[in-house]
Amino acid sequence: MLIRRHCIRLLFCTLAVILPLSESQAATHYPLTVQNCGREVVIQAKPQRAVTLGQASTELLLSLGLAPRMVGTGVWFGPLPPALQAAGATVPRLASNAPSFEAVAKAAPDIVLAQYTYHVGPQGEVATPEQLDALGIPSYVSPSDCQGKGLTATSNADGSRSQLYSLGLVEQEIHELAQIFDVKAAGDALVGQLRQRVAQAVKTANAQPHAPLSVMYWFSSTRLEGDPWVAGKNGAPGYINQVLGLHNIIDSDEEWPGVSWETIAARNPDVIVVARMDRRLYPADDVEKKLAFLRSDPVTRELKAVRDNHIIVVDAQSLNPSMSVVDAIEHIAIGLGTFGKAQ
Repeated sequence: MLIRRHCIRLLFCTLAVILPLSESQAATHYPLTVQNCGREVVIQAKPQRAVTLGQASTELLLSLGLAPRMVGTGVWFGPLPPALQAAGATVPRLASNAPSFEAVAKAAPDIVLAQYTYHVGPQGEVATPEQLDALGIPSYVSPSDCQGKGLTATSNADGSRSQLYSLGLVEQEIHELAQIFDVKAAGDALVGQLRQRVAQAVKTANAQPHAPLSVMYWFSSTRLEGDPWVAGKNGAPGYINQVLGLHNIIDSDEEWPGVSWETIAARNPDVIVVARMDRRLYPADDVEKKLAFLRSDPVTRELKAVRDNHIIVVDAQSLNPSMSVVDAIEHIAIGLGTFGKAQ
C-alpha cells in the first residue's frame, strides 16, 4: 500500500520547529529559564559537566558535539550508532542500567538530563528533581516523556499517551538543549539532518508497496511465557505505523501495556516487530530468546506472522521516543518490501 498523501503532509506538519532557524542563532543569555515537564528549570550558566540518563539523551548530546562536556551516562539499551561511537567512548559510563543517586552526585554534574521521568521525576528511580535541586543541580527530562502523556502509579508499562507521539517533540528537545548549552547552530544543523532522513525514509516506504498489514511490537517482558510488553497506539511505534500505513493490533493508550499471548493470538498480526537490546534486566530482553519462544511456544508458533516468517528485528532504542525512530522507519520499510517480493 502506497503511503497516503495526508500521512506525508502530517509527517512534516508534526516536524514543526519551535523557532524559525534564522531567529535561533543568537547566543544564550544566562541565567536561562526553561519550562520542562511542568517545572520551571533555571540554568545559571553554560553547562560544562552533564550527566545523561537514557540512551536517547546521550545520543542527542553527542550529536550536538557535546561529548567534551559530558561526565557520565547511564540507562543503555544497546551500542551507539557508528557515527557517535568514537565520541561516546570518551564519556564515562556510570552504569549500564540506572546508576545510584550517589554515583550521579559523585560525578559532580552541573546538569542532569533524563530520557524518562521514571529515572528523574516525582518517583524517580535515580533521583527526584528536588533531590538534585538541593545539590544545586538542575535537571531536564525529555519532552517526549511528559507532553501528551500521563503517568499512572498502577501502570505496569510506561504510562499512557493521550496524543500520538511525533518527531516534533524530538525537534523541541534539540532546540531546547541547544539553547541550554549555547550551541544553537549545531541544533539547527541536527534538525535539518533529521528532516532529510525522514523525507528519505518516506520515499523508501512509498517506493515499496505492500498490502494493508497489521502489526505487533514486542519490546520485552518479565517472563517469556508471561504477558509481553507490546506497543500501544500512541507511542513511537504508533508514529511509525502512521508513516508506513500499518495497523496496530493493540488499541491502548498505554505506551507499552502487558497483553496476554491469547489476546495477541486472537488478533493474529501479519507482522511482528521485535526489539533487540544489550540490556539484560528481564529474560525477554534477549532477542534470540524472544525469537526462539515465538517459534516454539504452542500458541505463538501458530501466529500468522510467525508462520510466514514476517518478523522484523530492530534496535530497542529505535522504538523509544528519540531520533532513532527514523532507523526503525527505514528498517521496517525495507522489511515490508521484502515480504511483498516473497508473496
